[in-house]
Amino acid sequence: QEQAELQREILVFKFGKVLILGDPICFFFFSFPEHNFYFITYLSPLTFFFFLLKILTKDSVTISVDGVVYYRVQNATLAVANITNADSATRLLAQTTLRNVLGTKNLAEILSDREEIAHNMQVTLDEATDDWGIKVERVEIKDVKLPVQLQRAMAAEAEAAREARAKVIAAEGEMNASRALKEASIVITESPAALQLRYLQTLTTIAAEKNSTIVFPLPIDMLQGIMGRK
Repeated sequence: QEQAELQREILVFKFGKVLILGDPICFFFFSFPEHNFYFITYLSPLTFFFFLLKILTKDSVTISVDGVVYYRVQNATLAVANITNADSATRLLAQTTLRNVLGTKNLAEILSDREEIAHNMQVTLDEATDDWGIKVERVEIKDVKLPVQLQRAMAAEAEAAREARAKVIAAEGEMNASRALKEASIVITESPAALQLRYLQTLTTIAAEKNSTIVFPLPIDMLQGIMGRK
């Protein structure tokens, strides 16, 4: 059933003339009966994976990139007549284009703009392979691997940045607290009654926490006034 669904396109070359027969093709071969050349070529979508392709970035960092290119033959005549091996040429061009594109980017740009870089690669490859009858449909950058030492350095840098932010936040908190204390001290200085109330509030808090009894000393003149009334 699968073989019945396969569609093929056959190119017959004879004395410089090309005959195209059949439907889209899923494999290719050639033979030489009576000086005729028969080609059957893939027109179904193809996938090319590149694994751990080492690339030097603009800021001199060596990275390993995993990716995939989706392409297909959309014009069998051009794919056979204009280039010896369209499939191999497309794969080599994809690797070269990836190196050229990523070589103009810093590591930070590669990590943050992965989708945009892949789209630019797809456009560049599609234009370059148009004369070969190849249609590059999509390019994906799957993974970007960094050297172990660089990973450790980036982790240490991130940790240092977090600690620095924490110190800044703590310093800002202390500054705000000191400003509040300064304002409170000004208010208390201007109002002696406020100072006494604050003193009583503090004693009440201490007594509530430790279940204590607090004895308030009374001034002598207040005691004399009480005794005089009696």
